[in-house]
Amino acid sequence: MAPLWSWSQRLAAFCVLVSLVLVLGLRWIDPPASAFMLRHALNVWRLDQTPPYYQHAWIDWSHIPSSVKLAAIAGEDQRFPRHLGFDLIEIRHAIRDYRAGGRLRGASTISQQTAKNLFLWPGSGWERKLVEGWFTLLIEILWPKERILEVYLNIAQFSPGTYGLEASSQRYFGHSASELTRQQAALLIGVLPAPGTYRLDRPSARLQRRADWILDQSRRLGGDAYLRRL
Repeated sequence: MAPLWSWSQRLAAFCVLVSLVLVLGLRWIDPPASAFMLRHALNVWRLDQTPPYYQHAWIDWSHIPSSVKLAAIAGEDQRFPRHLGFDLIEIRHAIRDYRAGGRLRGASTISQQTAKNLFLWPGSGWERKLVEGWFTLLIEILWPKERILEVYLNIAQFSPGTYGLEASSQRYFGHSASELTRQQAALLIGVLPAPGTYRLDRPSARLQRRADWILDQSRRLGGDAYLRRL
């Protein structure tokens, strides 16, 4: 039993060290792909489809319009500048609504979604949530908020086969993300809860209403001045 316990401790220490080095390095190195992209590529490859298996392009923080950054916070995680990776208020609200008979909705933050998309796999098992929590803490400790949001916008899935703000803007609006209007930014962020359901090539009335809500919330947060809290 003792040798087995010692081996387990060494394995755990190794995993912790590797994750620390990986996350710290990605503070400055732009990830060329995410776990979700690689999983998508593998699935498409198995179907004998020809490359490219997905569309992705990186855009630096300095070239992302303020309207997009603000729309992401307004639409996805309005307490992003203040929390440490987990929105305890939203978690309490989700539990309360579930106990009242509603469906169990997600309360993931931008930091949690970044950790999941970059390092992990789809699913809701407790093992994945535990690893997600660990990577979320590392990201919050080792990265500034600007870096978290930059990586999130560059790896999020905006439609089947299209990842990242830049590739999505070029595909659906015909220009770089640096040229997005506020309305276009709101539409892009509006699809993030369900990129397989909403369509940017033919925005539904439901997506348009969500985009209008994001624009309204962006104004209520205080506009671009809110980003100075990051």
